[in-house]
Amino acid sequence: MDRDVLERRIGPRSFARLLGPWRPPGGRGLASALTERVRLLVLDGRLPLDTRVPAERELAAALDVSRTTVAGAYDALRAAGFLHSRRGAGSWTRIPAGPAVGADSPSPFSPVTDDHLVDLATAALPSPSDALRRAAAAALTDLDGHLGGHGYTLAGLPVLRAAVARRFTDRGLPTTPDQILVTSGAQHAIALLLALFTGPGDRVVVEHPTYPNALDAIRGRGCRPVPVPLGPDPERPWDLDQLTATVRDTAPALAYLIPDFQNPTGALMDTATRAGVVELARRTRTPLIVDETLAELPLDVPGPVPVAAHGAEDGSLVMTVGSASKVFWGGLRIGWIRASPAVVRRLAALRPSIDLGGAVLDQLVAARLVGEVDAVADERRETLRTRRDDLRAQLTAAFPEWHVPRPSGGLSLWVDLGAPVSSLLAGAARRHDVLLAAGPRFGLDGAFERHLRLPYTVRPDRVPMAVERLAIAWRTLGSMPPPTEAERIAVA
Repeated sequence: MDRDVLERRIGPRSFARLLGPWRPPGGRGLASALTERVRLLVLDGRLPLDTRVPAERELAAALDVSRTTVAGAYDALRAAGFLHSRRGAGSWTRIPAGPAVGADSPSPFSPVTDDHLVDLATAALPSPSDALRRAAAAALTDLDGHLGGHGYTLAGLPVLRAAVARRFTDRGLPTTPDQILVTSGAQHAIALLLALFTGPGDRVVVEHPTYPNALDAIRGRGCRPVPVPLGPDPERPWDLDQLTATVRDTAPALAYLIPDFQNPTGALMDTATRAGVVELARRTRTPLIVDETLAELPLDVPGPVPVAAHGAEDGSLVMTVGSASKVFWGGLRIGWIRASPAVVRRLAALRPSIDLGGAVLDQLVAARLVGEVDAVADERRETLRTRRDDLRAQLTAAFPEWHVPRPSGGLSLWVDLGAPVSSLLAGAARRHDVLLAAGPRFGLDGAFERHLRLPYTVRPDRVPMAVERLAIAWRTLGSMPPPTEAERIAVA
C-alpha cells in the first residue's frame, strides 16, 4: 500500500468530533445512522479519501456505543465501497469503484464571450470604470519617468512595492518595500512560491475544499496535496488540532491556507486560530502561504488583520499572497508576495527562469489604485452586499431544499444541494446555457458532489434568468432518489 495512505489517519477523538450529532432520535438504528454519516463525510470531503479510520474498539469507546454498532457500520461502508480494509492493517476511506462524475472535468474558469451564456462559474466583478480610467490616465504620465530604462523589474516597480507595503502597514502588519515582490497575479505568486519551496513528490497541506487553481499549481509542480477538511461549524471551521496532526504526520514542504472569506466556503478564520497557525509554522518550521486575495472584501465584519501580524512579521516562514484582481479587476494582472527580504531576493533570483518581470504600465496603474483602495473597496462592498442578499433570496425561493449560507465576505456562496448531484447539475445547466463550477472542482478525488459554488458577482438584471434556467436544469434531475433520513439529519 502507498506510504502516504498509511500516514494519513484520524484518531478516535477527532473522528468523534467530525461526526458531530449523528445519533438518530430515540437511539434506534445506530449502525445505519453511523454508516450514513460517515458516507456523507466522505462525499462532502470532510473526511478525505485514503484516510485510515480508527479501529472498531477505539471508535466504539470514543462514541460510547457497542463495538457491534461500529462493526456493523464499517461492514456496510465496505459493502458500499466507502471503506477498503486489509486484515491486521486497518481500514481506509475511498469512493466506490467507477468513474467519479465530474472529478476529471476540465476547468470551467474560462472567458465567456457569448452573451447568451450565463457565467455562474467565475467569481469576479467588472472593473470600477471611473477609478480605473483615472488611474490609467495618471499612469501614462508616470510612465515618462521609466521610458529611459530597460523596463525589466524582477521584484517590481519601487512605487508599487511601496504602495503595497503601506497597505499592509495600514492593516496592522508593519511592512517595508523590500518585503514585497510584485507578480503577474496571485496565481503567478503561488507558482513562484511552489517553485522556491517544493520539488516533485513533496507534500503540500491544503484546506478541503480549496481554490482549484492552487490545486492545479500544486499538481503541476509534481507535488501531492494533503487535504485537511474544514468543519461544519461556521464560527470555527478550521480544526487546529487536525491541522497540527496532519503537519506532524506528513512533514509537508509547504502549507497553503485561505483564511479570509475562504474560497469557496466564505469562512473567516478567527483570531485565535490565526495565532495558532503561525505558532504551528514556527514550531514545525513549515513554510506557509497565506492567500489574502479576498481580504479586502468583508461585508458584515471588520476587515481581518493579516495572519502574519500574529507573530510572523518578518515573513521568513509566513508568506502572504495578495492580488489586485478581486477588488479592482481581473484584467489587471497584478499580484504580490509579502515575505522576508531574504525570501524576496531568492524569489527575484528565481524569476528569470519563469519570466522577466511584470508590465511597467500595469504596475503604475496598480500603484495608483492601491493608493485609493479604501474608496474603491467601500463601493465594491456595498454592491456585493446587495447582490449577495438578492441571489440568496432568489435561490431560497426557487430551491427550498437547498441550504444557502450567508457568508460574511468574499464573492460567492457555497451551496449544499442536499444530494450528491453537483456535477450532474453542472452538465444539465450547461445544456441550458448556464456555466457552473461543480463542487468536485474544489476538492480532491471527486469530493463535494453535494456542493456548488455560486458567485454573487453576476449582473443583477441577469440573475432572474440565471435562476430560472438553473431551476429547469434542476428539475431534469428529478429522477434522482430523495435524500435519506440520515442525510436530512446531517444537513440540519
